[in-house]
Amino acid sequence: MPIDRRAAIRRLVQFVAGSPLVAAAARGQNPSTVYPPSYSDEVMGPVNLHEFEPIAKAKLHKLAYDFIAGGVEDEVTLRANRDGFECLRLVPRVMTDVSKVDPSVQLLGKKLPAPILLAPTGGKNLIVPGADLVCARAAAHVGTIYSVGGAPMDRLEDEGVELTWWSNTIGTPDRESAQNYAARVEDDGAGAILLTVDNQYQSNRDRNNRNRFDYGYMSSGVPQAKQGQPPRSPAIAAMWQRHTPNLTWEWMNWVRSRSKLPIVVKGVLDPMDAELAVENGAAAVVVSNHGARQLDSVMASIDALPDIVQAVGGKVPILLDGGVRRGTDVVKALALGATAVQIGRPYLWGMAAFGQEGVQRVWELLAAEFKLSLALAGKANVHDLDKRMVRNPQCGL
Repeated sequence: MPIDRRAAIRRLVQFVAGSPLVAAAARGQNPSTVYPPSYSDEVMGPVNLHEFEPIAKAKLHKLAYDFIAGGVEDEVTLRANRDGFECLRLVPRVMTDVSKVDPSVQLLGKKLPAPILLAPTGGKNLIVPGADLVCARAAAHVGTIYSVGGAPMDRLEDEGVELTWWSNTIGTPDRESAQNYAARVEDDGAGAILLTVDNQYQSNRDRNNRNRFDYGYMSSGVPQAKQGQPPRSPAIAAMWQRHTPNLTWEWMNWVRSRSKLPIVVKGVLDPMDAELAVENGAAAVVVSNHGARQLDSVMASIDALPDIVQAVGGKVPILLDGGVRRGTDVVKALALGATAVQIGRPYLWGMAAFGQEGVQRVWELLAAEFKLSLALAGKANVHDLDKRMVRNPQCGL
């Protein structure tokens, strides 16, 4: 059948007009530029992770802001987590082909588009009711792993949302409860158990004590002000409140007797504890000081990382959280031996500022910075990173 010349030309014009390169040119954009996902002008306003915090602060109740922003006591470690990254210097390579850069990583059998996970965080309902569901949807959207204590994952399944999630726990006091927990979360579809090991007691947080914060608000949210109704259990300076003080490595055996899920041990700063975690069957270790919210004056996570990498000797992946705010921070952590990083406060600021899109934008912005930093460091993928490119003039690295 003869071809209609006019119809053929029309189809060609339609095809060319649909090209992203042509569309970019029509908008006055450089067709060789790859732009990150776009949201409203308001959501796209912050140009880095730091700038989400003041927006969130303006929208949050003071009790909620102080709970999330604060560290423990004098907040020495809170400052150290950022100082640790900022005093490290990078030594890039040049004349390497970085026309194609792959920022993806493999972690416990899952390929991630970038080595950035959403860490478990307490008190999200201080920001918005059902916050875990908001964060879970965002994590699924960007393709990362979300660690959560008890989010309604059934709801996500009903919505047809696919998410890899880790079940976060601070442990349980006895064998039976540990076994019941392990069986339940495996049945619920968790990808791993994230055991947070540095939460034996409630820490002494000056901001919360000053505000007479009730830790019950972490679930319920800050109540509306009512005359004559003070907090039921206000935080008091130097109070003694148990969490899981009897948690030992035996807990790992209790869980493994009822579940095949990998166990990720979070909250390790001492190389000896990292070795013990591996000996007791940990599938991965997270170098973490709990966001500087447990024991003040402990090491910054990034400062503790090199010795733990040496102690583990490549037997299991190592993750890091605490102070990550820039793509160069991710480069530094991976160059020093981490497989991936976790972020906490930044995505909470994103949610407080702009809801689910705020969480997504925080992750996407950090992932885009990381990819660009990788390329500018002369590295085509995460496997090219190594400790020789990191220097600390003050510490002789």
